[in-house]
Amino acid sequence: MNGAPVELVVIIVNYRVPQLTLRCIESLLDDSADMPPFQIHVIDNHSGDDSPRIIGDYLDEKGLRERVLLTPSPINGGYAYGNNIGLRRVLEMAQRPRHVWLLNPDTQVYPGAARHLIEFLDAHPRAGMAGSRLEDADGTGQISAFRFPSPASEFLGAMQVGVLDRLFAERLVPVPLQSQPHRADWLAGASLMMKTALVEDIGLMDEEYFLYFEEVDYCLQARRRGWEIWYVPRSRVHHVVGAATGISDLRKKAPRRPQYWFDSRRRFFLKNYGKGTALLADLAAISGYAIWRMRRRIQAKPDLDPPHFLQDLLANSVFLRGASLEH
Repeated sequence: MNGAPVELVVIIVNYRVPQLTLRCIESLLDDSADMPPFQIHVIDNHSGDDSPRIIGDYLDEKGLRERVLLTPSPINGGYAYGNNIGLRRVLEMAQRPRHVWLLNPDTQVYPGAARHLIEFLDAHPRAGMAGSRLEDADGTGQISAFRFPSPASEFLGAMQVGVLDRLFAERLVPVPLQSQPHRADWLAGASLMMKTALVEDIGLMDEEYFLYFEEVDYCLQARRRGWEIWYVPRSRVHHVVGAATGISDLRKKAPRRPQYWFDSRRRFFLKNYGKGTALLADLAAISGYAIWRMRRRIQAKPDLDPPHFLQDLLANSVFLRGASLEH
């Protein structure tokens, strides 16, 4: 950095994937000539394995302790909790950087990924967040721009009827891949750059989300404050889908959804839209998914659904758990 003020802080939250984290760091360092002065903050989210040692040994070997700050968390508080450790450090810096970049440890940035996001944010005053095109190893794009969930999207997503998806495309959560920048309701948190001014404006992420829906909530708070959120496909990032949890890759048989996914979904609807909409969302998801299961059996379609998903949806619905935000 040659003593220049830090203009970008990259936050990576590691949980038991130290080798992926190191590859992510290396991809950033490989692109450093095309980036402003930056610092990487790695938060180990109480992995309970050798992650801190493996990452620490790498930093010592490469002489990177000043450029890459490793912070072991005392607990595994979840994705928002881990990122907030880094965000608090940004807000405590005497000279705050202009941008903060949240990167998953299972990502590797391609050349120019940071520069394209920074240039876009700088050119658009109301743009507070910008996200990359996420790709498989072979360059296949992953959908990473989305609309906010609603009762209608819950029903359509659960039903999985192509003709309905085409008729009501604007109600679906996923936004089809596009080759030009466009606004979105929310972006995948795997590669999400923000203006520090936005963090100063809306505060930290909601740590009551352990995992999933936290970036949806954070983007919604930003939108409510008048910030724009943009998908910028010129910024390309390789993303290993579901490396930590295994539930994000919709192309293969899904494991059973963990309890924290249902807690996060429930919290999002109750917190942001109230009991009435949460009830409608639960009814839509349960009825739509029940119809899909019957249709799947009749049409002998492959079963890629999470085990016991219908029962878990019902058990975690507002109908049975009430409208409290307490877990």
